Amino acid sequence: MSKQISRPVTEVSQESRRREMLKEVIEDLHAGKSVDEVKARFEEAVAGINVFEIAAMENALIKEDGVPAVEIRRLCAVHEAVFQGTVQEIHRFSKPEDQPGHPVHTFKRENRDVERLVNFKLKLHANKFQKNDSPENARKLLDDLALLFDLDKHYRRKEDLLFPYLKKHGAYGTSSVMWGADDAIRSMIKDARTMLMPYRGRKTEVGEVLSRMNREVNEMIYKEEQVLLPAALEILTEKEWLGIAKASAEIGYCMSVPEEEWVPE
Repeated sequence: MSKQISRPVTEVSQESRRREMLKEVIEDLHAGKSVDEVKARFEEAVAGINVFEIAAMENALIKEDGVPAVEIRRLCAVHEAVFQGTVQEIHRFSKPEDQPGHPVHTFKRENRDVERLVNFKLKLHANKFQKNDSPENARKLLDDLALLFDLDKHYRRKEDLLFPYLKKHGAYGTSSVMWGADDAIRSMIKDARTMLMPYRGRKTEVGEVLSRMNREVNEMIYKEEQVLLPAALEILTEKEWLGIAKASAEIGYCMSVPEEEWVPE
């Protein structure tokens, strides 16, 4: 009979203490405290560990401690405040994402296309619509939103291809929270299209939906590139990335296809 290898008691105790601290942060956020007020406590809880380990702890809070995923989502803003500008310094990679056709390269290329659409073209058309909600200006917004709904393919590849591997490696906490945010963005795009097709007035409400949608799309891009993808690059194997690359075409791509097929070195 093989002897089961157990983790040192000190390591388990340290993880339990970190999880309790994260729960306290969540409770403080739920009670109305700001990100700035809980930031120091969060930094103390995650000191010395990487993004993957944080995700694993969040997953444990959901699965073992029964913390609702919607409450874990409150930590996203704290993640951003703590890691913004430092993630690239903490995590050094060989940059496989620089290789055309690699799933990470494709995700990031699509993000640049989405940024150009929502931050320039759609924003310009939204401003014109607020000044003059003519049928022509409404049609321009509908055309932009039809392009933006292609983002569904980006999210589906992330959810159906990348998330299962993260779950396999025990890093599903952040993924389950992010999936809910993806669905919220999809709903906002659909709501905006419904309000414009056909358009029956309420331009202020249309503007509010578009503004909220723009903000959520940009925040999701940040979370993907500063939290999700760096963590995935740490833990997925080359074979797993290749599996994602090969399965991606079946779901489709957002706005454009990869320039070439990725061939691992």
